[in-house]
Amino acid sequence: MLSPTNIQLQPYKIGSIVIDPPVVLAPMADVTNGAFRRLVKRIGGPGLLVTELISTMALHHKSARTMTMFDITDDQHPIAVQLFGADPEIMAEAAKIAVDEGADIIDINMGCWVPKVCKTGGGAAMMNDEATACRVVEAIVAAVEVPVTVKTRAGWDYGHLATAGLARKLEESGASAFALHARYAVQGHTGNADWNLIAQIKQAVSRPVVGNGDIKQPQDAERMMLETGCDGVMIGRSAIGNPWIIRDTVHYLRTGEILPAPGFDERVETALSHVCDLANTLGEDCAVRHLRGQLPHYIRGYPGASRIRDGIHSACTILEVEAVFRHARTRILSGEDQTDDVYSPRNPIEYAAF
Repeated sequence: MLSPTNIQLQPYKIGSIVIDPPVVLAPMADVTNGAFRRLVKRIGGPGLLVTELISTMALHHKSARTMTMFDITDDQHPIAVQLFGADPEIMAEAAKIAVDEGADIIDINMGCWVPKVCKTGGGAAMMNDEATACRVVEAIVAAVEVPVTVKTRAGWDYGHLATAGLARKLEESGASAFALHARYAVQGHTGNADWNLIAQIKQAVSRPVVGNGDIKQPQDAERMMLETGCDGVMIGRSAIGNPWIIRDTVHYLRTGEILPAPGFDERVETALSHVCDLANTLGEDCAVRHLRGQLPHYIRGYPGASRIRDGIHSACTILEVEAVFRHARTRILSGEDQTDDVYSPRNPIEYAAF
């Protein structure tokens, strides 16, 4: 039976794991930690969460800080742990650790364009070495019993399209599903995602394909699924400070209805719950500092943006963050702040969704 939208929303399976709904939270460096994943799961109800990318070399050297990046609690399943590196043996070793820490799926990062990742041979650089990419997949598949997936870019640059051909080879090596961010590595997050590339990879493989790139509102997810035939959609940067986009997308794909946006108080309450949860892992000072760039996203579109942003950037405690929001609310209700000073992120590509 068709939904009120133009698609028939169906779960998909990665191995034996059912992804329902077929809406996935993308891995984002410095964003998709345990606190944010719990928040998105509670509010948005995605079918799958993915961790930040985790260095397999750091796990090999038993980095205590890296081990804290797992932070997998019972309310996060199913969850994929995303790993990066280029040594098949070390990648396999790290995959075993990730499974022991609660991973339901191992996801291999072949899309990160950041130089410190690519210089190791991992991330998007692996697309330039298909033999190593296949060996990595084979090594991890042999090492763990959970499904192994790959997240990639369209290729390194415009002259090196890697999408369909590499995906076929990785499928033969044992990959159970693919996610494609439909930009080239050299683009970073500039320009537009080419959704035709998602359609190409979908036609090339028999495993599930998840589309990623430029989903900014629920209607974009519907359009991506219609245009590409992808099995699911992955939402990244649009969810920063806006976990409701996952909820809204799921609801829209099921019903065709656009839910009302959350109000100021709900946004602030959610922002505070985010920083409080992260403080349980990092400690209060580190949590507040870590989220200084993210917390203002919760109140984008409201007046008094510069004052709110500057206040949060100088805050060191949760009480100080709360005071900034409380003061902003008072000014908004009194009309002191006008709508010509709404929040806009200083750097829209500050965070990397791989």
